[in-house]
Amino acid sequence: MKNLNLFAILAIVLGASISGCKTDNYEAIVGVCPLVVSTIPIDKAIDVPLNQIISATFNEKMDPATINKASFIIQQGTTAITGTVAYSGLTATFTPSSPLLPNVLYSGTIKTLAKDLIGQSLQEDYKWSFTTIAQVTLSSNPTAGGTTSGAGTFAKGSSVTVNATSNAGYSFINWTENGAIVSTNSSYQFTMAGNKTLVANFTLQLTVNVSSNPILGGTTIGSGAYNAGTSVTVTATPNAGFNFVNWTESGTIASTNLSYTFSLNASKTLVANFKLKTYTLNVTAVNGTVLKVPGKTVYNSGEIVALTATPATGYTFTGWTGDATGSLNPLSVTMNANKAITANFTAIASGFTLNVTANNGTVVKNPDMVSYTSGATVLLTATPNSGYTFASWSGDATGSVNPLTVIMNTDKNITANFKADVIPPAGPLAIDLGCAAPFAILAGSTITSTGPSIITGNVGLSPGSALIGFPPGIINGTQEITTPIAAAAKLCLTTAYIDGQGRSLNSISLPGQLGGLTLAPGLYTNSSTSGISGTGANGILTLDAGGNSNAVWIFQMGSTLTTDPATSIVLAGGAQAANIFWIVGTSATLGTTSVFYGNILADQSITLKTGSVLNGRALTRIAAVTLDASKITKP
Repeated sequence: MKNLNLFAILAIVLGASISGCKTDNYEAIVGVCPLVVSTIPIDKAIDVPLNQIISATFNEKMDPATINKASFIIQQGTTAITGTVAYSGLTATFTPSSPLLPNVLYSGTIKTLAKDLIGQSLQEDYKWSFTTIAQVTLSSNPTAGGTTSGAGTFAKGSSVTVNATSNAGYSFINWTENGAIVSTNSSYQFTMAGNKTLVANFTLQLTVNVSSNPILGGTTIGSGAYNAGTSVTVTATPNAGFNFVNWTESGTIASTNLSYTFSLNASKTLVANFKLKTYTLNVTAVNGTVLKVPGKTVYNSGEIVALTATPATGYTFTGWTGDATGSLNPLSVTMNANKAITANFTAIASGFTLNVTANNGTVVKNPDMVSYTSGATVLLTATPNSGYTFASWSGDATGSVNPLTVIMNTDKNITANFKADVIPPAGPLAIDLGCAAPFAILAGSTITSTGPSIITGNVGLSPGSALIGFPPGIINGTQEITTPIAAAAKLCLTTAYIDGQGRSLNSISLPGQLGGLTLAPGLYTNSSTSGISGTGANGILTLDAGGNSNAVWIFQMGSTLTTDPATSIVLAGGAQAANIFWIVGTSATLGTTSVFYGNILADQSITLKTGSVLNGRALTRIAAVTLDASKITKP
């Protein structure tokens, strides 16, 4: 192709030399005529850069004065574009004032006004054309929704990829061109066929926050971030003793259904309102009266009502029937259902009555009569229940003489008082948690919850400050995040941890698998790893206090504590979670839906997997406490 062009140019030059050239006075002169021998871009060129400097090269030196805007013209259609014309050596250049437009056909013309140094003109206008490279133009809708990348110029037929990245609070929807959807992928690849003007469309992400009122009334789910227009369902679940009332937004009722579905067109803060269940208490008394404290028409679930029966003259109170039994007076009634109670009174023979009250023990009257004649003597013998000791008499008798002789000279009411026996602890002495005791969770770096975890007790974090996932998680206690109280509690935890690690007196070897075992109080040691695994009975560890509620267990392990899913601890014989201590050398992990008792003091981290329950404390010195829809209740 290059040789053919060269031959053509030589033929034109030869022809011109034979035919002669025009001069300023249009006289033909025999010789070489000025010719354009090459251009940049070449004729019919495509994918020409938008910043292209256009040039034409002649076969001989030209008169610079004739190389100008009149003789060197670049056009888009019929419109000439502006630019600067320069000439050097054999080459004339045209520099556009502004970048060329993308994917546009331009034409160039060197007119016969161009002359060589002896005044010879081109024999005819030299014309050529070229097409600029196509361009991809990108934008975001809305502008704040996100950013785009991949714009620029590309050769026709090339593969182009553009990318859209959503900003915080937005999500990507699609790419459109002239309003038509071309892709729903944030990364869109296509073959370049011409100019493309693409719009990355984003939608605002809205938030839904749900909470319970009161916090103890129930739980809620549905909080999160959603695209505008999304159908969202929030659900409320009342706790025992509560009824669901409604969902409200800014105090206005939004729904009275437990599950509330709506189309999200603005961020919402919804409150699930609960109220305590209420019950009635009907008391019947004939030949006497009953005082209710408090005296109300309805009572909240769990409320305690004191009933005091007072017999009419000539009658004695003999007991309760209906939804209460026995003869305890006053009587405490816990309202957990509608109740009807009758106070029964019996006419007494002439004489004096002797009413004896005994809690945590019994009293035998000898003789045991409804009434006594004046001057009669009655012998009262008090016998304590197991775990109690008789202490004294009160009411119409004093002192601690047992049996007691009572002389009947008036109606009398005597109470036998018993006190609980002090039982020394079985096993080692308990570890003193000091100022760490009020905390259900203590951590060093972060506290993270996924899902509706419930924490009953204080939560402390030091020196870290990241408390994540509350809400939807619920904390029924104070939050001490990087406060002096939290820092002091961490010091108390370290002291307790060192105490627990240092115990050695009467230590018992602790196996690696605790499932299926029943352990008495004591100090148990394993230099490596221990935990609960297995299923059924083999997945249960039983801690038996043998009737001693002060019994203490300390478990030392040099490395990790791990429980398998659905494993559990069972407390027997009066064992208390507060008196169980797990001293973990590194980290502890409680398996999915497992049930665990005791205070976990870990050097590193503590993890409670989905649905796990800890009746105790999760206290870690250095790292994080992580929960997933878990429940921790401080004993």
